[in-house]
Amino acid sequence: MYQAVVIGGSAGGLYALFAILEALPADYPIPIIVIQHRTNDHNDLFEQALQYRCKIRIKQADEKEKIRAGMAYVAPPGYHLLVESDQTFSLSSDLPVKYSMPSIDVLFETAAQVFNKKLIGIILTGASNDGSAGITAIKNHNGLTIAQHPGEAQFPYMPQSAIDTGAVTFIWTIKEIQQFLKELPSRLIHTK
Repeated sequence: MYQAVVIGGSAGGLYALFAILEALPADYPIPIIVIQHRTNDHNDLFEQALQYRCKIRIKQADEKEKIRAGMAYVAPPGYHLLVESDQTFSLSSDLPVKYSMPSIDVLFETAAQVFNKKLIGIILTGASNDGSAGITAIKNHNGLTIAQHPGEAQFPYMPQSAIDTGAVTFIWTIKEIQQFLKELPSRLIHTK
């Protein structure tokens, strides 16, 4: 069974995240970890806006916090979010990666090392190539990789960059990603 879903988005990503996360129930059995490129304004109400529309609990990830089901964690602005081997978070204020902090690559690469084939990685709309190295790391660890269809993305460069690596398993619309994640728990129960 999958143990975590990591999602990375940049420009236009908020609306894609709304569509995906609002479809999930409050007791969704797989933790979701989100990197959304945004300003360093700690009062930007990003989490509150998501929570207003979603049943699953949305919260900013904290240092040494244990990753749990029924949660959608969001990287705090101004920090890289990493997954540690004991399935807790750590925060880093190292230099930006591909001009981004938080970096999608940093999260995806560390999560791939911890969850291996039990990880799902999703790249959404964006105007940079952050996430391409991370999606490759997930694929190299036998995880499942998904990119938003560039033709649908508000900013197609990020999903297209991920697709160009050859490491993306599925190229789906937001509706298809939403449906896949919504149905995933019942699929896993029936395949045990």
